[in-house]
Amino acid sequence: MFGDIERSRVLAYSAVFIGLIALGSWISIPCIPVPFTLQTLFVLLAGAVMKRKAILPVAAYIVLGTLGLPVFHNGLSGPGVLLGPTGGYLAGFLVSALIVGLAYESPSRPVRIAGLALATAVTLLFGMTWVMISAGMEIIPAFIAGVIPFIPGGILKAGAVYIIAERLP
Repeated sequence: MFGDIERSRVLAYSAVFIGLIALGSWISIPCIPVPFTLQTLFVLLAGAVMKRKAILPVAAYIVLGTLGLPVFHNGLSGPGVLLGPTGGYLAGFLVSALIVGLAYESPSRPVRIAGLALATAVTLLFGMTWVMISAGMEIIPAFIAGVIPFIPGGILKAGAVYIIAERLP
């Protein structure tokens, strides 16, 4: 890595975003079946800052939590979290980080806004789908429990990421 500025930058940003996503998981409001957290804010921000390489810290975060580090919501860890109702949202983080990253490779503001909106929708879709599977719910109750409560927060987080990212170099 010596002398490779880009690789060093990716490594440093990855460490920062793993920490921020973990911190965001501890800032949670209990809700059934899935708590409200700030994780998605930092996943979206990672995409805006790191572009398509944002998938690296998100994947590392999930691997670290699966291996037993208490980085998931409320200090949880292990593969059981991935199999529980929140597992779909965690899987959605991977795709969302990539979507935002690709959108932020474009200088177009409408493309970036669309990327943030699509990424938020993808996280909720993955989450709802896994809530249906893990909790044995039908589509309407899963939509009511796994999507509707998170729409206002998702809009606020996407808006915050857009505003923050516009001010970054």
